[in-house]
Amino acid sequence: MMPFGSRYSLAAISLLVSASCSAEAAPAPGSESVPPAAERPRPATHRPSTPAAQPETSLGVADKGIWADLDAQVQIALPPDLAPSRVTATLDADHAVLVLAIDTYPRKIYPLTGSTTLTVGPHVLTLRPGDRAELAPLLAADRITTTAGASDRDRDGIPDELDVLVGAKKVTLNGAAYTEGYKEISYPDGDVPRDQGVCTDVVIRAVRNAGIDLQTALQKDIKAKRSAYPMVKGNGNPEIDHRRVKTLLPYFKRQWVEHTAALDDASDPYRPGDIVFMDTFPSRKGPDHIGIVSDTMGESGYLLVVNNWTVGYVESEMDLLGSVPVLHRFRIPPRSN
Repeated sequence: MMPFGSRYSLAAISLLVSASCSAEAAPAPGSESVPPAAERPRPATHRPSTPAAQPETSLGVADKGIWADLDAQVQIALPPDLAPSRVTATLDADHAVLVLAIDTYPRKIYPLTGSTTLTVGPHVLTLRPGDRAELAPLLAADRITTTAGASDRDRDGIPDELDVLVGAKKVTLNGAAYTEGYKEISYPDGDVPRDQGVCTDVVIRAVRNAGIDLQTALQKDIKAKRSAYPMVKGNGNPEIDHRRVKTLLPYFKRQWVEHTAALDDASDPYRPGDIVFMDTFPSRKGPDHIGIVSDTMGESGYLLVVNNWTVGYVESEMDLLGSVPVLHRFRIPPRSN
């Protein structure tokens, strides 16, 4: 490794000292008073300044999900003052990525195809400069594994939980306007026009980024357990059923992993990518709004929620937790073999 800076030789230091005193009158021979070593001025060690690497502007990984044109704009910020003891990492050689987890939950992904290297124990990581600067203080050799065990439905190297968050980020960047009304759409993998949507379309699109088509999954579940869907008419309508909050709730209860709705349960904290069913009209029974927990902290001290609020709004992150009651919270289940 090249040295970070260089030190002056003893001769050079002597020249500097003598040069710095050249404007002073020379003391008479034998009259010098030499101060104790502890009081003597020490020459500064010169280290050339090197500019810090700028943060990368995108994740820089290949995502098989929705809207590839937005991939170059998707970025995820790690929490400030993140303790390295909370961080673990998995190296995926097949996809040439590193997945960083916080408290064992996948939170960010990095491409291993950069121009700089970071050596952590036996691992030599090839990273982009901004990623290297971010990871260097966080990684430890005993917290890096090469055993990939995360669920990854669309097999793009992005764990499902993180893939939902990436999808939510794309939804926010897309910024579709809240647009009410019935829309005729195709089946399967149907969607309303990209510049339109309601709150359920936020979840439909983000979950599709992880490889799940809610339109198809819901119709299959209605047929499998018709009694769980008393609100559905006839044999179901694939154009609208999955776009209704109350119809989605039984599906999530049956097929996803339910977590506590309590905001301050330290044993089961909210995680980016969690789906939340919210109650905006307490006088009406049950949830009427849905969104996705983001990775960005709001002024309230809670994570923001990616959603499409109502008429006059667009798909965006909003500070809703703590002010709008959450009735149910779900997390994407591991892929079944």
